[in-house]
Amino acid sequence: MEYEHSTSAVSPEKNAPEVSSCHRGRHGRGRVLALVFLMMLSGFIGGLVAPVALRFSQEHSFLGGNLVSAPEQQKVTIITEENAVSDLVEKKSPGVVSIVISKDVPKVRSFYGTPFQGFPFFSPFSTPNNGGNSKNTGETEKQKVGSGSGFFISADGLIVTNKHVVADEQADYTVIVNGGTEYPATVLARDPVNDIAIIKIDGKDFPALDLGDSEKIKVGETVIAIGNPLGEFANSVSRGIISGLQRNLDAGSGFGDSERLSGIIQIDAAINPGNSGGPLFNLAGEVIGVNVAMAQGAESIGFSLPINQVKRIAEQVRTTGKITTPYLGVRSIILNKDIQKKNGLPFDYGALVLRGETLTDFAVVPGSPADKAGIMENDVILEINGTHVDVDHSLLTFMGQYNVGDVITLKVWHKGETKDVKVTLEERK
Repeated sequence: MEYEHSTSAVSPEKNAPEVSSCHRGRHGRGRVLALVFLMMLSGFIGGLVAPVALRFSQEHSFLGGNLVSAPEQQKVTIITEENAVSDLVEKKSPGVVSIVISKDVPKVRSFYGTPFQGFPFFSPFSTPNNGGNSKNTGETEKQKVGSGSGFFISADGLIVTNKHVVADEQADYTVIVNGGTEYPATVLARDPVNDIAIIKIDGKDFPALDLGDSEKIKVGETVIAIGNPLGEFANSVSRGIISGLQRNLDAGSGFGDSERLSGIIQIDAAINPGNSGGPLFNLAGEVIGVNVAMAQGAESIGFSLPINQVKRIAEQVRTTGKITTPYLGVRSIILNKDIQKKNGLPFDYGALVLRGETLTDFAVVPGSPADKAGIMENDVILEINGTHVDVDHSLLTFMGQYNVGDVITLKVWHKGETKDVKVTLEERK
């Protein structure tokens, strides 16, 4: 049997013994097998080392000549945000207040008492015992009947809160500032359209909060809510993100009244009874919303009024001492594809001006700004100042953005023709 061997000329060393071709063949095959074994061993070791090396290269980077691991970088980022939140709360909490609602209520004599009276956890929900165990004495006494939150917008004591917090005109309101000092509060104005009210306490040098721009906020942005949940835990803090923008919903207080809220912010930060009227902050420490509602039967769904809606109202109260609400003076429905098809209209957006079910439910209110501008029944208001009128931008929403005396431009479809109409807004009476 013959063996393969190298054919290259190699000079044998001097006096070296001669090796037969058989021995040379075996020696050559041994070298080949050794080489193959080394290659296999190298590949095996490389397969083990490569993933480790790759992971090391991914987890580490060189910054300024120093080796910094990716987990360390992430840790630095997290710590930075945590510090930002804690610093924000420390600096801004003094500008947040608790509002206590008190009222004269019938004095009740209890025969047996309730098992939870005086127990702190149940105190927000406990009520005097009634039914067969109590009796109305005919007398009244001042009692705390509710609570809410608010925040300073001026150093002289102007405070923003929700209208539903101070809706009872027969109640007394007390503001408790950071530190526990109490002040009697006066309700200056309640907005008839938005769930906003302005109250005032006497004093000076109060820590007014900075108001941001709610037009610049984005979904996913971190937000901080501070308030007085359940009327018991003043200046409680919750953190979350903006979950959605331009939400519309009907909000009820649980006492039979409800209100349509438009263009509001959805958040996942915890909002509880008593948080109403408290501020919603961005990480820059600016107020971008006023916390107003939570979704019943759901978790982590809260809502906040955009601060830009509040700025106009606050400025009105600051300069005139009251809230004036402009109006257009039409009855209308918002168009969609179904209404478009049923009525044979050329548009699936806009507000169709229609009369109501009774003779006095005019399509256009006589003497109103719309009437003076020539708006008529069956007209379609397509745009206001260049923005489409639709489900997310109703006429009521637009009116909340303007002041009495403002001149706005309507794009109106009238008897097959489109035209621009100037309207001067007047105060709603």
